[in-house]
Amino acid sequence: MTPLKFVFMGTPIFALPAFDSMITAGHEPLCVYSQPPRPAGRGRTSRNGPMIEAAKARNVQSRTPKTLKDIHETQSFLSLAPDVAVVAAYGLILPKAVLEAPRLGCINIHASLLPRWRGAAPIQRSIMACDRGTGITIMHMDKGLDTGPILAQHEICIGSDDAGRLHDRLAKVGAEMIVETLEKMEAGNILEMPQPESGATYASRLSAEDERLDWHRPSIELECQVRGLSPRPGAHFTFAGERWKVLSATVKSAPSRTKPGYVLDDQLTVACATGAIQPSKVQRPGRRPMSTSEALRGTPIPPGTQLG
Repeated sequence: MTPLKFVFMGTPIFALPAFDSMITAGHEPLCVYSQPPRPAGRGRTSRNGPMIEAAKARNVQSRTPKTLKDIHETQSFLSLAPDVAVVAAYGLILPKAVLEAPRLGCINIHASLLPRWRGAAPIQRSIMACDRGTGITIMHMDKGLDTGPILAQHEICIGSDDAGRLHDRLAKVGAEMIVETLEKMEAGNILEMPQPESGATYASRLSAEDERLDWHRPSIELECQVRGLSPRPGAHFTFAGERWKVLSATVKSAPSRTKPGYVLDDQLTVACATGAIQPSKVQRPGRRPMSTSEALRGTPIPPGTQLG
């Protein structure tokens, strides 16, 4: 395959395997686009994202515009004259001029089986919805939000994965798929499939309300919520005015007619609307993640406690 000159547009670590795979396959990176540095850590100092650091390590130029709608930013992109732009969790809207500039278009690596879970948080939302499977969609971008025609899809089983493990699996699959898909596109050996009208769902950004454990929900749903929010930002409950994050949990049975939020034993098994969940790893404010038994040795939550 003839090497392609490409612009890579991505912000979080999810994008990094695809960027590396493109270079390993012999394609030429012209520029990396990522969102501007953000405050991070205890000191809230401004830090580059992983894609900017990767670009520096590879001696590839990088840009971090706040928007691509500015005429100067648009012209800067057009001046690169890429064969293709590869987009992976970039987070900024691409104007029409940018979408149409590359010869092969702007190609998106999306972490769901579109049209299910269009939007910002497909990995977390798929687990939180207790989906059995998800996957990667390689899509030719249009002006809509993850609405463009599908070039390739690959399905995987979610199983017992939390968001962290599923993220890593999907990033690896996406990195493999993008190289294969571009090879077929360049050879004219690929068929674009419009997304079906039915089955579309929206993966909205996570909110503070998403993180709160509501014991009035079934235990199976809460276990999915815990996995979908682990390791970050973490589902939580409050005890004695302190927020306890639950990073992993197991579904358990519970006596019938037990009030939701009632602590059933000395292992922090908590009754839900149906069944119960037993946290196995928790994290208290300012402390490291630890086993529930270790946390309870420091601060017991006795059986009979009613959690809000």
